[in-house]
Amino acid sequence: MEEKELMKILKAVANENRFTILKCLHKDKELSVGDLAEATDSPFRSVSRDLAVLRSAGLVQSKNHYSTRLYSINIPNFPEELLSFLKG
Repeated sequence: MEEKELMKILKAVANENRFTILKCLHKDKELSVGDLAEATDSPFRSVSRDLAVLRSAGLVQSKNHYSTRLYSINIPNFPEELLSFLKG
């Protein structure tokens, strides 16, 4: 992993709300923005912005399921060292 890519990942997970989002996705596998907003007790718009940062860092991916977009952890791009922090 290149240093620039690592810095982008570390900046993305350094935010408490984004880290909480990752923990929720690790636990539940796939969630919508609304589900994540409810789980983190955060505004929809804030969660949407945080997901954009996490997607930009390559940590989450999305797929369309009917009229809902579901987010999940992008396991192939997710550093193994960080996965252990999400389990707690």
